[in-house]
Amino acid sequence: MAIIPSVPAPESQQASISPVGRIFGVLFSPKATFEDIVRKPSWVLPVAVLALLGLMVAIAMNHRVNWRENVSQQIEKSPQASQLSDEQKEKQIEAGAKIAPVIVYVFGVPAPIILILVVALILWGAYSLFAGVNPGYKTAVAIVSHAYVPAMIANVLFVIILLLKDPSTLDLQNPVATNVAAFFPEDMPKWLDALGKNLDVFTVWILLLMAVGFAAVNPKKLKGGKSYGIAFGMFAFYLLVRVTMAYAFS
Repeated sequence: MAIIPSVPAPESQQASISPVGRIFGVLFSPKATFEDIVRKPSWVLPVAVLALLGLMVAIAMNHRVNWRENVSQQIEKSPQASQLSDEQKEKQIEAGAKIAPVIVYVFGVPAPIILILVVALILWGAYSLFAGVNPGYKTAVAIVSHAYVPAMIANVLFVIILLLKDPSTLDLQNPVATNVAAFFPEDMPKWLDALGKNLDVFTVWILLLMAVGFAAVNPKKLKGGKSYGIAFGMFAFYLLVRVTMAYAFS
């Protein structure tokens, strides 16, 4: 009787890594994990986890932070403080203390989701334009959302820090202090402070994962450092715009 050799399943039919496995996989085995993500794009779980963690951060901040005291400190540090009367300061403190609890929910939940969608759109265009690689928007969202897994770690660290330390001693704009700005004195120019805050360990980690993810779309066209060049090149352009705006409005 003839023996029929087994035929390997097509790549698209191979068993994929589970959604939870992908979240851990991008941290410990990013190349293989992103190859799997490109084969079968998905983004719901990482986006949901980021939104949930953002909600936890917002709840922790509103529970622990004295917004009136925090806003008062920020006003006193501003260059305009000396030009304000006590009555004007009080009005700004009252308004800021009311809106701050709402703002943290906005930045904690919908903002990260919007950020992922926008970054995916930009990188989808960048890789199509500069490398001739068109992953499709759904795949771009899947790559970017999984590349933001390190942000989950940053959020968890933020919550732990909020619970363990006195919030009045924290810089809420730079709570985890994993960037260059953490070593700057308080009187640094705004443009230099903006530059320092964007030179962050987690930001670099996310960019590296994005580069690995998009390289998995077409390894032949994105071999060597080309994928890294596009990812970091787009970030450098953003950084130039961000620092220029900070300088212009300082």
